[in-house]
Amino acid sequence: MTPTQAATAAIAADHAWGDPAIWITRRPDDAIRADAARLEQEGPQGRPLWGLTFAVKDNIDVAGLPTTAACPAYAHTPQTHAPVVQRLLDAGALLLGKTNLDQFATGLVGVRSPYGIPRNVFDPARVPGGSSSGSGTVVAAGIVDFSLGTDTAGSGRVPAMFGNIVGWKPTIGSLSAIGMVPACRSIDTISIFAGCVHLARNVAGIATGFDAADPYSRHAPFAHLRATALPPGLRLGVADIADLCDPAQTEAYARVTAPFSTTPVDLAPFLEIARLLYDGPWVAERSAALRPIIEHQADTLHPTTRAILEAGMNRRTVDAFAAFHRLAEVRRLAETLFTRIDALLLPTAPFTPSLAALEADPIGPNSRLGTFTNFVNLCDLAAIAVPAGIGADGLPTSVTLIGPAWSEHRLAAIADHIHRAHSTRIGNTQTPLPPPPEPDALDPSETALFCIGAHMSGLPLNPQITSLGGRFLRCDHTTPDYRLYALGNRPGMLRAEQGASIAGEIWALPTTAIGALLAQIPSPLGFGTVSLSTGPCLGFLAEPHALPTAPEITHLGGWRAFLAQP
Repeated sequence: MTPTQAATAAIAADHAWGDPAIWITRRPDDAIRADAARLEQEGPQGRPLWGLTFAVKDNIDVAGLPTTAACPAYAHTPQTHAPVVQRLLDAGALLLGKTNLDQFATGLVGVRSPYGIPRNVFDPARVPGGSSSGSGTVVAAGIVDFSLGTDTAGSGRVPAMFGNIVGWKPTIGSLSAIGMVPACRSIDTISIFAGCVHLARNVAGIATGFDAADPYSRHAPFAHLRATALPPGLRLGVADIADLCDPAQTEAYARVTAPFSTTPVDLAPFLEIARLLYDGPWVAERSAALRPIIEHQADTLHPTTRAILEAGMNRRTVDAFAAFHRLAEVRRLAETLFTRIDALLLPTAPFTPSLAALEADPIGPNSRLGTFTNFVNLCDLAAIAVPAGIGADGLPTSVTLIGPAWSEHRLAAIADHIHRAHSTRIGNTQTPLPPPPEPDALDPSETALFCIGAHMSGLPLNPQITSLGGRFLRCDHTTPDYRLYALGNRPGMLRAEQGASIAGEIWALPTTAIGALLAQIPSPLGFGTVSLSTGPCLGFLAEPHALPTAPEITHLGGWRAFLAQP
């Protein structure tokens, strides 16, 4: 659509949905139309988000609009946009307004706001999810194309589940947090809601960038948002969730995990850390961000928010250090875990609570919602929540792909595959998912590498590729001019006049990382130019002197076939 058409459609959808609790500040229709007309007159000018509509959670600054964090006493009107908002506007996106949230982003339910409770798009008797309640709902209802939320304990993922949309929780520090009201400043991040993984990734690619003004901002070690193909040998970590989820989520989890090669993961250490987020020093970190209000304006706070924040004022430093040390241990466990699996696959949340349940118990259901989300930010992990189909109860189910910091490109390929396998529409609309994206072409800063052995997807040395920023492009095979030998736990390939075609995989690596990878390759293996069916490519080759005594396995056609032998 043109910007004018997009604005007209968004305004009409908002009026038709008719839920003012989505918004804290909704821009006037005429202002939205005027911006759309300006964008249309200017033309795309290469702007990748030209005419796409979006909304911003009201704990992120938009110049000229109040920032309230759902607390009227806190309200102020910034003069400049948050850097992430500025990047999106510069890319041609069209802003509708600022959305409701659990006050000061404290909660996963979406009901802790003096501005009302956004209506759950599938069942008005259920909570919308929080804290990014309005941001999730405005996408799920088909009003805007995407929105910004924030995520500390799952606020960018739980509303995505309840709305049957994608929740993108980026690596902490990859998006500037300047202009965002902090919750737990050391683990907060701005997040993205969208109808599909491809759009969320594109928005993330524009919003991401180092900001020297943000002390928690980080330089990406490699281009971590390029689209990658789904590798053939995925290893997904899974957990026993039978006693943690309701029947609909349990059934969906079993259905989603069934096609994959899986590795059981002990969640106990991660669940322990998850509990610390609201029963440890990070409660005090929330309180530190809002200390003046707690000490001088506590009566302006939502009762549940006040109880949580006041509790943080009495935490002991000795307990904080014990928690920090335990977190360091669990972070190390996570590092080790992701050398054995490509991603951890979990339900996004155990269930969808009702408004009545929250009225009866404002704390318990909220705490349970964070079962699979609370530990992610603490452990410095990236995550993408995606729809997993509608359950027998008529409510959406969802799973989340979790990986190390800067693994979003790998997670996105898996997440998109799962989304398309189990869901066909966006939110609670009739809008179908767009066609799947193609992997990004090889960038000038990358080098294609043909892998034939243990560096292939799902095999033991593949983490040497992925940790350096490698992304899977496609399977391929050599011309029929090579012989293959078994050298213990890896193969050796040699060009030969009477040879065969050998199967392998093409991975794109940052060119600057090729030397680091080569340093990890033992003799007699090395790199050389390999002749493929699609042309020449850098690939693994062996020195001839090491092969005469090695078993030849050329007739099998590849290392995976060799490993599959009885």
